[in-house]
Amino acid sequence: MIRVASLTGAELEAALDDVARLRIAVFRDWPYLYDGNLEYERDYLSVYRDNPRAVVVGAFDQGRLVGAATGMPMQDHADDFSAAFDGTGERLQSIFYCAESVLLPAYRGQGVGHRFFDLREDHARRLGLVKSAFCGVIRPEDHPMRPADHGALDPFWRKRGYRPLAGVVARFRWKDIGDAQETEKPLQFWIRTL
Repeated sequence: MIRVASLTGAELEAALDDVARLRIAVFRDWPYLYDGNLEYERDYLSVYRDNPRAVVVGAFDQGRLVGAATGMPMQDHADDFSAAFDGTGERLQSIFYCAESVLLPAYRGQGVGHRFFDLREDHARRLGLVKSAFCGVIRPEDHPMRPADHGALDPFWRKRGYRPLAGVVARFRWKDIGDAQETEKPLQFWIRTL
C-alpha cells in the first residue's frame, strides 16, 4: 500500500534530499532529459520548505519516498514561469502552480498521480485560489532520444480537466544529458478551473 500525504515540518525537512534525488532520476528520462545535480536541487527545493503557502506531497512505500509533487501560488514562483502569462488576462493571484510530479516507474498506473493532483488542488482551494496550472516540456516529434513507445500524458491531464493554454509557453534552461551546456526549452502551460 502506497501512502500519499502532504509533508510539513520535520517530515518535509527530512524528505528534501530524497525529493531532490527523485527529481534528478525521473527527469533524466524522456521528455526532460535533465542532467541534474544535488546542489542545484537542494537550493531549488528550499523555496518549498521556506514558503508557508507551498506544498510538497510525498508517496511512500514502507517509509521509502518513491514519488513527490510540489506546488505553490503562481505569484510566488519564479518569474521565468509567471512571465508566460503576460497579456493573457489570467490573474496570477488566482492561479496555483503545480510545479512537478515525479514518480518512480514501478509505481506508475496505481493512482498516485491522481492523488498528487488531488492534494495540490485541495491545498490551492484552501488558499482561496480558483485555478490550477502546470507546464510540460515541448520536444520535437523527431527528437533523436524520443522513445518509440513514448505515451504522452495529455489524456491523463485532460481527464483531470486541464487544457493547454494557447500561446502560454514558458522558457527555461537546463542541461540535457550528453550536452556540454544548458539550452533553452519551451514548456506548454495547461490550466483548469478548480
